[in-house]
Amino acid sequence: MKLGKEGKRRRIHYRIRKKVSGTGSRPRLSVFRSNKYIYCQLIDDVSGNTIASASSFEKGFPVKGTKSDQAKEVGKMLADRAKQLKIEDVVFDRSGYLYHGRVKALADGARENGLKF
Repeated sequence: MKLGKEGKRRRIHYRIRKKVSGTGSRPRLSVFRSNKYIYCQLIDDVSGNTIASASSFEKGFPVKGTKSDQAKEVGKMLADRAKQLKIEDVVFDRSGYLYHGRVKALADGARENGLKF
């Protein structure tokens, strides 16, 4: 049985999730990329709660620039929200996407505003 592009990404995502887990003090930064928007969350896997989230789909989000520019802004927004919750360290979960392009831009934006991973 042949897997499509999404199936391959899911298989990689499950392989990553076996190793990567977030806690309350060091949550998992999970990324989801659609064709139009990008979403990210800080997740505490121990209690199963989302601590904070940010996306380019939110009301009032400036939709100027390329999708990579938007991803960088989303990363900055999430880092600011994490700072308010006194979270500095996170575990990065790229969800099976290559660490390139929009995913890398989001990570760089989060790092610029003080998140460590």
